[in-house]
Amino acid sequence: MTADADAAEAGAPEEGAGRSKKKLLIFGGAGLVLLAAIGGGAYYFLMGGGEAAAPDGTGAPEASVEQRPAVFFDLPEMTVNLSSEGRATYLRVRISLEVSDREMVQKIEPYLPRILDAFQVYLRELRPADLEGSSGLFRLKEELLRRINTAVYPARIEGVLFKEILVQ
Repeated sequence: MTADADAAEAGAPEEGAGRSKKKLLIFGGAGLVLLAAIGGGAYYFLMGGGEAAAPDGTGAPEASVEQRPAVFFDLPEMTVNLSSEGRATYLRVRISLEVSDREMVQKIEPYLPRILDAFQVYLRELRPADLEGSSGLFRLKEELLRRINTAVYPARIEGVLFKEILVQ
């Protein structure tokens, strides 16, 4: 045998090993891609991404129930004396209630005196420190929403919106 024949024989097993490594890498890579695609599809559908995109092309999901514009009901302006020691402190507030539709406005209008009473009683117990910062206003908003939903039950208010708040 010559040196070329020895090199050819020696190279043959190495080429076969190289081919099997390439096949292993290709099949392993294809398997990883397949697993990633299955995992991504499962995540997409299980996390609620299976909804169709909006027809306007924004990519925002289209709601299965048609969206109605919110309806707002303005309460009369209220001015109350806050609970404070020393100098009198006043709170003037204008509130708008967010409801689901016009029918809900008709359901809550007869309860307006009860709503205003619940607000007046609660607001008079507040101190000026209770209204400081965004967290104070957030707590006020949540408490007013809870009180109004109790007053108008079984009707439901979606949100309490401040149009004006003034502490003097």
